[in-house]
Amino acid sequence: MCGRYASARKKHELLEEFQVELDGDPDEELGPDYNVAPTKNVYAVLSRVPKEAERAVRQLRIVKWGLVPAWAKDPSVGSRMINARVETVAEKPSFRQAFAKRRCLLPADGYFEWMPVEGDKKKKQPYFIHPEDGGVLAMAGLYEFWKDKSRADDDPLKWLVTCTVITTDAEDELGRIHDRMPMMIERERWAEWLDPKLTDPEQASGLLVPADTGQLTAVAVSTDVNNVRNNGPDLIKPLPPGEETALQ
Repeated sequence: MCGRYASARKKHELLEEFQVELDGDPDEELGPDYNVAPTKNVYAVLSRVPKEAERAVRQLRIVKWGLVPAWAKDPSVGSRMINARVETVAEKPSFRQAFAKRRCLLPADGYFEWMPVEGDKKKKQPYFIHPEDGGVLAMAGLYEFWKDKSRADDDPLKWLVTCTVITTDAEDELGRIHDRMPMMIERERWAEWLDPKLTDPEQASGLLVPADTGQLTAVAVSTDVNNVRNNGPDLIKPLPPGEETALQ
């Protein structure tokens, strides 16, 4: 699964990196977050056709992590839907509508996974997994709109926009740490993945191709990341030699 990641790039960097045409939340900017956890607000890149427009426009939006299906009675279900497995995302009722019509990219600098420490299964060593070249990760995601029927139509909180991360089997080396990892979308597939006109689940599934092995690297990091209240760049700094225990 993917239950924690880092997203520290400034908005203007993401607007440029993902060739965004429209800033969906021009008056709001998220600060650097080195410990993104479920239910937090995150950036999502998506493509939609604005009112009175003739074509889809790529935009950057702020959404809440934890997908709430449009038919859900209670938005609290989102905390249990932070990940969607690639093997079932096209059929599972919670995700199939979003998979067909509302796909997105979730920018990240890297993500965290935990590996049991040999000899002491109660302890786990956290690892920060990130692109070896320092580039941005474009995690495959879905987004959804949920309407709070108890609120007035002009209430800005009437609509909740949420997202989930699609996961896949981890590549061999990373699979030693955890058997699942976020599905990445390569740059050449971004436009197709985001295209709202692509509504055929089979075609969309064909875009979900695991990244080539060796693109990501894992470094042991401080257990401070275990506490969601901790934040800052120290969370992604590699531990000094000798302090890593899980892979010895």
